[in-house]
Amino acid sequence: MIKNIAIMGSTGSIGRQALEVAKQNSGQFKVLALAANANDEILEKQIIEFEPELVAVFDTAAAARLKKRIKGKTEIVTGQEGLSAVATYGKIDTVVAAISGYAGLRPTIAAIEAKKNIALANKETLVAAGAIVMEAVKRNSVTLLPVDSEHSAIFQALNGEKADSIKRLLLTASGGPFRGFSRQQLMSVTLEQCLKHPNWSMGKKITVDSATLANKGLEVIEAHWLFDVDYAKIEVVVHPQSIVHSLVEYHDGSLIAQMGLPDMKLPIQYALSYPARWESAFGRLDLVKASPLTFERPDNNVFPLLQTAVNCGKAGGTYPCAFNAANEEAVYAFLSGKIDFIEIERVVAAVLETHKSVCNPALADIESADSLARLSAQHQIKLLHQFK
Repeated sequence: MIKNIAIMGSTGSIGRQALEVAKQNSGQFKVLALAANANDEILEKQIIEFEPELVAVFDTAAAARLKKRIKGKTEIVTGQEGLSAVATYGKIDTVVAAISGYAGLRPTIAAIEAKKNIALANKETLVAAGAIVMEAVKRNSVTLLPVDSEHSAIFQALNGEKADSIKRLLLTASGGPFRGFSRQQLMSVTLEQCLKHPNWSMGKKITVDSATLANKGLEVIEAHWLFDVDYAKIEVVVHPQSIVHSLVEYHDGSLIAQMGLPDMKLPIQYALSYPARWESAFGRLDLVKASPLTFERPDNNVFPLLQTAVNCGKAGGTYPCAFNAANEEAVYAFLSGKIDFIEIERVVAAVLETHKSVCNPALADIESADSLARLSAQHQIKLLHQFK
């Protein structure tokens, strides 16, 4: 039976790759709905190629431009209501949740409440509101499968095993473009250097997060919620080749790893095909050519945001949400030239220092924490920027 899917964030890196997977597997599923922020030019091409029934454009000006150019059967909606309309569209079986950052939280929850299965590429959803999201998944009897390569690897390595047999989850990290740098060297790195990731082709925000190792901290929190594993059993290991995507260690000493090329299309496809494994046209791993494979510990002294994120996860409440909000604001400030690379962590630390966490937060508490953390981060950015 053909699956009907919606792709939230279709003009971003994951969204575009999800459409490539759809193109290669046109007999398995159909793209019925798309959602994006403001890139109407890319969205127009996607509409022409995939002919979705419903498209949401968050930006009203971009939606107006698109409506003038699209004259087919595709309905175009806008704003937050438009995103929710795509997430809950009646004909959809599975929603690929690939909207970047905290903005993906509400549409993902809406999709879950509408009893849609989720292919989750938006880790911030679980970072900010893991307890709320996973409770909704359970209550609505839907599946939530990871698209992140690391979490897809763990999901595959756990398949068929009992939870009480797990000793550790080992999340691999490439180390980013500044692996091996000293604190002194980080003081003078440029945006151009930061965006040259050694292995992966990703969006700018996640590429910066990979360079600070904040992304791996977010992934530790995500793994905690996805697999219901205590933080004490989740570790990060730097693996510069990005071939081993993550591992599970069992009590008997066995390490089960999932390996593959550094390409997101395979985990995207697996999240959509599960429990089946479809033929892949996206390249194969040659172990001889890929060798040697090396592993090392992350340097938390040089890249403190990894441990800061983990500490926020352990603290719970609204701390993870505040970390994510502060980090997002700081990264976008770096991308726009307002602060230096090394100042990202300073903004985050300053925000967390004054954050007043709410235990067992409701969604309203999460939204309040996000807003307050962003205002605090913007204040810190303004202070740093005026002295540049």
